[in-house]
Amino acid sequence: MVFHQSKHRAGGDAKPPPGDRRQFFGVYQYSGRALALVWQTSRGLTITLGLLTLTAGILPAAVAYVGKLIVDSVVLAIQNGSETELQRLLGWVALEGLIVALLAGAQRGIEMCQSLLRALLGQKVNVMILEKALTLELAQFEDSEFYDSMTRARRDASSRPLSLVTRTFSLIQNGISLITYGGLLIQFSPLAVLVLFAAGIPAFIAETKFSGEAFRLFRWRAPETRRRAYLEMVLAREDYAKEVQLYDLGPLLLDRYKHIFESLYREDRNLTLKRGFWGYGLGLLSTLAFYGAYAWIAWEAATGVISLGDMTMYLLIFKQGQSAFSAAMSAIGQMYEDNLYLSNLYEFLEYPSQARTGIETTGSRPGDGVRFENVTFTYPGSGEPAIQNISFHLEPGRKLALVGENGSGKTTIIKLLTRLYEPESGRILLDGRDIREWDRDVLRNRIGVIFQDFARYQMSIGENIGSGDVRAFEDRDRWSVAAERGMAHDMVERLPDRFDTQLGRWFENGRELSGGQWQKVALARAFMREDADILVLDEPTAAMDAAAEARIFQHFHEMTTNRMAILISHRFSTVRMADTIAVLEAGRIVELGDHESLMAEQGTYAYLFQLQARGYR
Repeated sequence: MVFHQSKHRAGGDAKPPPGDRRQFFGVYQYSGRALALVWQTSRGLTITLGLLTLTAGILPAAVAYVGKLIVDSVVLAIQNGSETELQRLLGWVALEGLIVALLAGAQRGIEMCQSLLRALLGQKVNVMILEKALTLELAQFEDSEFYDSMTRARRDASSRPLSLVTRTFSLIQNGISLITYGGLLIQFSPLAVLVLFAAGIPAFIAETKFSGEAFRLFRWRAPETRRRAYLEMVLAREDYAKEVQLYDLGPLLLDRYKHIFESLYREDRNLTLKRGFWGYGLGLLSTLAFYGAYAWIAWEAATGVISLGDMTMYLLIFKQGQSAFSAAMSAIGQMYEDNLYLSNLYEFLEYPSQARTGIETTGSRPGDGVRFENVTFTYPGSGEPAIQNISFHLEPGRKLALVGENGSGKTTIIKLLTRLYEPESGRILLDGRDIREWDRDVLRNRIGVIFQDFARYQMSIGENIGSGDVRAFEDRDRWSVAAERGMAHDMVERLPDRFDTQLGRWFENGRELSGGQWQKVALARAFMREDADILVLDEPTAAMDAAAEARIFQHFHEMTTNRMAILISHRFSTVRMADTIAVLEAGRIVELGDHESLMAEQGTYAYLFQLQARGYR
């Protein structure tokens, strides 16, 4: 559990690292990639969205111009009382109504396209992130900085590409509107066009500045956000509830949860207040510019320079043009912000994956088994090797037991054998060939493993077993055979829906198993790999009593007569079944032999065996 706070964070007064600041124009590099991503998601919807955007950009100016014609027709009809003018007036009104209807249809169509694209694009980006995660190494998942990168990518990246594209189309729409407005307004005065554009620039600069600050704040505090999410999970998940209640941890963890929120909230509040005050103050410039133009246009109409219809059109154009320009500037600023957040997505997607070398499917010396030759490995970020100069030879049909205190390197050996990690030095051979030369899928299909912290999938019990061999994930016959071999078949038969029984409490009608029952499921999972000639049991029976464990290992010994097996257990009554026992201390093999020879040495193994035996007397 996480009970500590980051020492470098005392609130909102510290500053983000300067290396995180980006040049304003350089960050727009992701706009093109986002457009390409949306295009790949749905070409039809993208084209439709583009055409509707073009339509919605042109029609507002048409509404303003027809409005001018309506006002002028009203004036002429009043002056002349002509029936022709009245008919023309009704025609202009009908035309404006048609244009407004088309504009409303275009805007509604844009909303529909955006809604559909949002769903499709969110799915596509999430799949891209998950596909990338499948290519990564275990060490990367255990790296906190990398995990923060993945968290940042997942939080906003599914919505940001569409947001960026939506704002791009909004910019195009408002740009088209501004061109048409400018074409009409310039007839009144080029200076009015200049005022229209200049009034919105200060607010745009402020918005862009605060968008960058918001992004740097978001990027910098990813660890705190993840820690808060973790505490929320601990307080609300059933697998933590027993200890949280028993040790009365709830108030303590809730206080930490609140403290993190308050720290983050202070930063958000300060930024929101600054953003709001500056936005309001600079927005007043736009209001001042509009009413200045209002007085100017009204004066020109009152002195007879322009008609009443011209005045109505110019005022409408200036007001709508100001809104369009403000929206365009806002879109540019928000695109800048979206680009910043998209940098998280592409930073993660472009994170280097270790090359999965190896193409061999057979060894140079078939039947030689497994050899470790002076293997050393240090976990990333650790100052001490987890294992040092490990050497042993496991022949086909033989059983090797690894014995030692927690942290002595037993599980690390298994992770290296399965290529979850690569050795720092030394070699691991299978059938005479370095495992780095093996095709990874072929190598792993030859190994069935039960880790001490095996996964408990919130799926049916059959699928939990079937996950041991994805090629037979839904093969019910294979489930049954594996359950028999893993001594789980009788338990399955007693369940209400047998292999279809939902396990866990996350979903409806879920059933929770005891620790020992879960371990039988995990054992059956290992036996799903029928072509595996190396079986590994890493503390698979820790939740069982000694008698149950003895039965499991005896059964396992019988089922692996012609296979290599590696056993890790703290119960020496079980370990003594192995052909060879390796005793590890501080990452080194200090004793190697069978039970009788190690007992005769009267070393570490003999001492631990006798110590444990006295506990059963």
